[in-house]
Amino acid sequence: MGTADVEAVWRIESARIVAALTRFTGDFGLAEDAAQEAVAEALVSWPLAAPANPAGWLMATARRRAIDAIRRRTALQDRYALLAAGPAVDDEIDPDRIDDDVLALMFVSCHPVLSREARVALTLRVVGGLSSEEIARAFLVPVPTVQARITRAKKTIAAAGVPFELPAAGERRERLGAVLSALYVIFTEGSTATSGDRLLRPDVAYEAIRLARTLAALQPDEPEVHGLLALCELTAARFPARTGPDGSPVLLEDQDRRRWDFSAIRRGLAALAKASTRGLGPYGLQAAIAAAHASAPSVEATDWDRIVVLYEALGRVAPSPVVELNRAVAVAMASGPAPALAIVDELIALDRLPGSHLVPTVRGELLARLGRRPEARAELELAARLCANQRERSVLLRKAAALG
Repeated sequence: MGTADVEAVWRIESARIVAALTRFTGDFGLAEDAAQEAVAEALVSWPLAAPANPAGWLMATARRRAIDAIRRRTALQDRYALLAAGPAVDDEIDPDRIDDDVLALMFVSCHPVLSREARVALTLRVVGGLSSEEIARAFLVPVPTVQARITRAKKTIAAAGVPFELPAAGERRERLGAVLSALYVIFTEGSTATSGDRLLRPDVAYEAIRLARTLAALQPDEPEVHGLLALCELTAARFPARTGPDGSPVLLEDQDRRRWDFSAIRRGLAALAKASTRGLGPYGLQAAIAAAHASAPSVEATDWDRIVVLYEALGRVAPSPVVELNRAVAVAMASGPAPALAIVDELIALDRLPGSHLVPTVRGELLARLGRRPEARAELELAARLCANQRERSVLLRKAAALG
């Protein structure tokens, strides 16, 4: 087993391992550190001798590391004896078990003592299993900034004595926004990887969906929980058609819609109906946009006017440059490239998405439709240089080359 195998197991099992260790030790920071040490050991030992139960191996190794750390840090032998004794953490992990420990971990990492940025970064790290580099790319901030946020967050939680437990209903509502934000970014990383040689990372995306379903069961009266679940289900429904046999991206207009997961579409529409009971929030509006795509037989038959209206509503309740960029794409489909280009140029003038490949990607597409081929090629080549995902980059370079 190589590095990729270790990373795959860690991605799937990290939240359960850290959650179980936190319950076992009562120390959030120690649990995460011990789990990371186990991964480091796996990177060395698994290529030499692959374990029969990789997840159990990580859990057992992390548990030993946690006990060693406690023994080094404290002279309370009764505490060490308690931890070293009975099987407080099972080495076996049931992947089909909906584990409240993971949900408790989510709410601990989103405690009000932390800033919003720290909550999301910590949740992405310990629940989503994302690296500091991946979190930095998702938030367009430097890696040291993310690392500092995570370190400070763990120290703050330890200093505040935050208990490892599911908070009461009222407290859960206070932390819900940060939990939803973290799940959204985890799913987004899975649906379009920010780097690497794969467009999709389904293991990451489906873990976000699993957690969203668990959260919806725990908070059934919160419309935005159902809105996020609907958005994830409807977006994931297109996964089977988004890549070719060789893993290359397939654009929306070229996708075989018969390959879409219609069970996921039905689940998404059902969740969207629950989200609509008291008016749609930001996640519900995005889910409604995804539903408009899922319900259309083709790109040409899509209700682009409705999508433009939904993006305008989303821009009012949750304004962001990415929303404006997506609105520009919808405007181009509904009204033509010229008005859409004006929206994109305004984003550039205000320097709203510096360093992102998304702006030159969209601008290049619009310029190509307007017949301004040399400018379009320059924009697409710029987008390719800025894009960290190899699959997306290859598509951008291919489009640029086609412009001559």
